[in-house]
Amino acid sequence: MQTALADFIRDTPEGREADAILRKCVHCGFCNATCPTYQLLGDELDGPRGRIYLIKQVLEGAAPTAKTRLHLDRCLTCRACESTCPSGVQYGRLADIGRAIVEEKVGRGARDQLKRAALSFALPRTGLFAFFLLLGRIAKPILPASLQEKIPARGEPAGAWPAPRHKRRMLVLAGCVQPALALAINAAAARVLDRSGISLIEAPGAGCCGAVRFHLNEQEAGRGDMRALIDAWWPLIESGDIEAIVMTASGCGSTVKEYGHLLQHDPAYREKAARISAITRDLSEIVPEIQLKQKKPGRVAFQSPCSLQHGQQIRGKVEALLQGAGYELAPVADAHLCCGSAGTYSILQPELSEKLRERKLAALAAGGAGTIATANIGCLSHLQAGSRAPPSGTRVRIVHWIQLLDE
Repeated sequence: MQTALADFIRDTPEGREADAILRKCVHCGFCNATCPTYQLLGDELDGPRGRIYLIKQVLEGAAPTAKTRLHLDRCLTCRACESTCPSGVQYGRLADIGRAIVEEKVGRGARDQLKRAALSFALPRTGLFAFFLLLGRIAKPILPASLQEKIPARGEPAGAWPAPRHKRRMLVLAGCVQPALALAINAAAARVLDRSGISLIEAPGAGCCGAVRFHLNEQEAGRGDMRALIDAWWPLIESGDIEAIVMTASGCGSTVKEYGHLLQHDPAYREKAARISAITRDLSEIVPEIQLKQKKPGRVAFQSPCSLQHGQQIRGKVEALLQGAGYELAPVADAHLCCGSAGTYSILQPELSEKLRERKLAALAAGGAGTIATANIGCLSHLQAGSRAPPSGTRVRIVHWIQLLDE
């Protein structure tokens, strides 16, 4: 694709990156075939190819409008298009660049601003989110049904966390919302890895990975969260005692693995960020395969989060671990499609999100599975909310896959 970037962006790092990405695009449209919003809406501008054209126009000097922003807002950033693209177009990075410019140039209404500000303020702060969640549970009986489904019951008990006793030690991120929604996930990971000779440790003061605010188009605030997390981890990493950083939430993992790119222009943090990215692993890359002869009861449907299969390009590892542990996997149609969670997308774009969730739950249930397993806290809570609400109403058990290996 030929480009003629405007003066305001041409000679900047973002401009050079965007130009290189745009020049790889050959207009083939293969990306639209795997785009969830294009499948729902059938609008060229709600598919990757159309959004690339919109971003290109803005970078070449055209004035963006509220309509431009709407089509970019509707994008889930699931990155299925990247997995499909034969030319290797890094759509996600181009979308980040385009969204930042459009956000700066096109104002939002007061209601939209307030909603985004509330999400940006509450979600990255673990204690504050837990407090609001507690209030929501107390007030749940008097809330509208649409809000009731979003407030989960208390999660499963975490159980014991093994004390560090092995020579092999790894850091694990607690995350911002996961401790309040599903404290049992990291504890289960710690027990499974402990049996494999690895001690899992949470660093004091390690908070949000930065994904929440970065993808709300508060990109500098998001980078600030990234720097704070690096500061919390760095003393342990610098000591040489930490072998790797383990991510039990694939959404966080996808972001942390890109720290080296996202902070490459920060002289104070770029080397640390690159080191962090280099040693970050999804949990499925760490857990050894457990071969059991005894078949476990019931069938499991695995929902592979977009951040795992498209963001990190990890496919088949969790499935192999579950099968090796004795579980029977149910087939899942259109497994490459997003469930509609996508961070804050389920709150900001509820209609599209709910339609995608209904499709995903139907696909997961079609194979007769009694349990749904996933690898990301956002997908987990989103699917759980859908399983409690009509028309799905499946009441099926939905857990993180590591909890199944811990049973």
